[in-house]
Amino acid sequence: MSTPRNPITILMADDDVDDRNLTKEALQEGRLVNDLRFVEDGQDLMDYLRHTGKYAGEKSPRPGLILLDLNMPRKDGRTTLQEIKSDPEFRQIPVVILTTSKADEDIFKSYDLGVNSYIVKPVTFEALVDVLQTLEKYWFEIVELPPAGN
Repeated sequence: MSTPRNPITILMADDDVDDRNLTKEALQEGRLVNDLRFVEDGQDLMDYLRHTGKYAGEKSPRPGLILLDLNMPRKDGRTTLQEIKSDPEFRQIPVVILTTSKADEDIFKSYDLGVNSYIVKPVTFEALVDVLQTLEKYWFEIVELPPAGN
């Protein structure tokens, strides 16, 4: 894999520790050099972005890409997506749904709320590596993202 133009922090919101670990391993397998951070649900994600709750006082980097699961406790991905995309401070951050749901209703609702991409989690590790390498190439090498903090 080539090195991205600018290091971008990826923030993944997923309540399943196995999915988080598999994603981390898949990104390492694909030699992704970006900073990868995890939160466990939508409430933690919003606290991370706003530097509130357990992230109060932290200088957590602004993510350049959010990977968001739909089905999480406390605050699910749908509600979180709506919050992100309705907030002028965060709406330009690309959000990619990475979920097990293939339901048409979830797909339509996610795009209505402003998701940038919707990906159903692959069932094999090799397929996950392929998906994440493609995601990396697209978001970090092909598209132009707004400068961080704007």
